[in-house]
Amino acid sequence: MSVDKFDLRKKLLEEIRKVKWIPEAGQNRISGMVEQRPDWCLSRQRVWGVPVPVLYCSTCEEAILDPALIRQLGERFRKEGSDAWFIHSALELTEGKFNCPKCGRKDLKKGEDILDVWFESGASHISVLMDWPGDLLAFPADMYLEGSDQHRGWFQSSLLVSCGISGKAPYRTVFTHGFIMDGEGRKMSKSLGNVISPLDVMKQYGADILRLWVVSSDTSDDIRISTDSLKRLSEGYRKIRNTFKYLLGNLHGFDPHKDALPEDELLEVDRWALSKLEALIEEMSAAYENGQLHRIYHAVYNFCVREMSSFYLDVLKDRLYTDSKRSVSGRSCRTALYEILTVLIKALAPILSFTSEEVWENLGFKTSVHLESFPKVYPKRRAAALEERWARFLLVREKVLKALEEKREKKEIGNSLEAEVELSLSKNEDSDFLKSFKEDLPGLFLVSHVEIVVQHEVSDGELNVVVSHARGRKCERCWNYRETVGKDKKHETLCHRCVAVIKGA
Repeated sequence: MSVDKFDLRKKLLEEIRKVKWIPEAGQNRISGMVEQRPDWCLSRQRVWGVPVPVLYCSTCEEAILDPALIRQLGERFRKEGSDAWFIHSALELTEGKFNCPKCGRKDLKKGEDILDVWFESGASHISVLMDWPGDLLAFPADMYLEGSDQHRGWFQSSLLVSCGISGKAPYRTVFTHGFIMDGEGRKMSKSLGNVISPLDVMKQYGADILRLWVVSSDTSDDIRISTDSLKRLSEGYRKIRNTFKYLLGNLHGFDPHKDALPEDELLEVDRWALSKLEALIEEMSAAYENGQLHRIYHAVYNFCVREMSSFYLDVLKDRLYTDSKRSVSGRSCRTALYEILTVLIKALAPILSFTSEEVWENLGFKTSVHLESFPKVYPKRRAAALEERWARFLLVREKVLKALEEKREKKEIGNSLEAEVELSLSKNEDSDFLKSFKEDLPGLFLVSHVEIVVQHEVSDGELNVVVSHARGRKCERCWNYRETVGKDKKHETLCHRCVAVIKGA
């Protein structure tokens, strides 16, 4: 097969530039190989394989290259397989219809050459994409996926065959990955005793951990695996699963059709959480599309640990455990939790297949999550100003939590709800910013009471945090310290907030 005849080499290089290569370095790699490659000898001299369907004259050795004969042999191969070449005689294959074009004799013999196995694999797209019954699959393929060594092998042979026949590449995207090594970067082998069996991993950790390990690895390079790395990954999986478990537990009895609130009626912190969820889906969608699958795991892990566990779910506990489920506060946070959980499950279903299905079933759905569409990206849902406002607030919160931790280390307080906080600022604008969070500040700081004062002696931009023991008595229901505890004669151990919830129940 001449790569320069009919400008085939030029066509190959043009098609390479049209293909999406993941990673991008794959384009330069295969282009360099095609630029330097010699012509392709398609025949091989082996005992068995897919035969080159050429018959020769037994007398003058002339090759019989009649298109009608090739088509007849093709139909026989289609019905009986390529073994028909070895089972039947030359006369049976030709049915006596063909003779030598040079000397006219009908005494023909079969050629003994077979096709290069790379030609076989390179032509696989014809059988899979073009000869498939119906319209289930289409040419070209959406993606070819293989190891990085296949730039010289399957990717290139497929490109040669396809461009030679149809003038275009057989794939739109080519995704290449590295090879699996042990924890020290060595090739696995039985002699070294460093082989880690996928079956053993699934037996110990479950199939989802194995799937997550693949996705968490940067496949653009060789991938290392060890018992330690799997153990660390299982801890990461547990954090994601525990997030699912927490969300699921707090959605018991929640009916999204009856209880959910419109997004514009949600409390501000709940709208912030959904904005961060949208940012996550944008990042995950881009990672899926660009084949950077390791970004998906890290993005989801960070979302569950930072945005959810370290802040949102932490400050939500007071509302979830204290406020009525029928209240605006109760409905607002559960609306956000339901959206976060359902979106995360659908986005992670291709990776954590079994975990996602389990959670989906426990949410009450009767059909499989794998029949759902991937979450759509809604850029309008991102609230940049809201995220910026809360990013500023979280810096203040970080300082408050540090001050609380110092008091806890000194044994001056135990639970943070035993404390009240006074924030001293130098600027009215900073004071106004914090006061805009109104009565939500105690819950956001996880304390019982917050005071904000402006003191001009405080340096510009500085924030002084004073932590003291909270005034009042401990409410046995919400655990906050309130001066209103005992004011209601019927509920002497409860604060005014909990009394209102119980009376409204």
